[in-house]
Amino acid sequence: MHFLKSACLDAMYTELPFLDRIYQAKKDGFDYIEFWGWQDKDIDAIQRITQDVDIKVSGFNGDATLSLIDPLQQTDYLVYLEESVKIAKKLSSKSVTIHSNGLGDKGRVIDPYLQLSDTTKLCAMFDTLKKCAAIAEKNGIQMNLEPLNIKVDHVGNYLATTKMAAELTRLVGSPNLKVLYDIYHMQINEGDLAGNLASYIDQIGHIHVADSPGRHEPGTGEINYHFIFDYLSQIGYQGIIGYELFPKTNTALAVKAIMSY
Repeated sequence: MHFLKSACLDAMYTELPFLDRIYQAKKDGFDYIEFWGWQDKDIDAIQRITQDVDIKVSGFNGDATLSLIDPLQQTDYLVYLEESVKIAKKLSSKSVTIHSNGLGDKGRVIDPYLQLSDTTKLCAMFDTLKKCAAIAEKNGIQMNLEPLNIKVDHVGNYLATTKMAAELTRLVGSPNLKVLYDIYHMQINEGDLAGNLASYIDQIGHIHVADSPGRHEPGTGEINYHFIFDYLSQIGYQGIIGYELFPKTNTALAVKAIMSY
């Protein structure tokens, strides 16, 4: 099966100015682009260029420095999310990505909330997710809840397993709230990639790809991506594959490796 491909422009094509990365991603054969935060981006220019070259936006982070697990941040979280949804609609983006914890520079977890109990964190996240889903449904957009690895890149992040993320989205029960399954993150945290994909495929709305260790392109680490892509086809995944990876040498060689799969 041919999966639609999305290039993460905050990780790939960093040899180029940001807006030029859109043109190059289209030239290289990507169907979509995605990025992290939107506040530091020229949204009008992204809208114009994506329309001009006919490449779509698959998604971006919708929550910035705010946390789902902090009950005191719920109001601010939802206000910011509403603003993110407005940007998503302007860009005709398919989705926004949300996280348990607010993330700072280079994905650093701003506050692990060690002072809060697991009960408080989980209940706060579930309560806010129900409201996130309502916003998503009202606006006809998808929200993807992303667990992150807590060993290498996002120490202190609360949401760390596919099971917790998928059980939360199942309990909320909205077709507009799904899980972003990042293969790199989940290989580090829990392994059993095929087992978790099969168990929770009904809740997976977007997939991120990078090899491990190193977070580079497929073929540079221990993950058998030939098997993974074949397996995704077998179990019926029909969504987008997002390449959120840091090229090991340069983006041109990384794209060559990506397209070989």
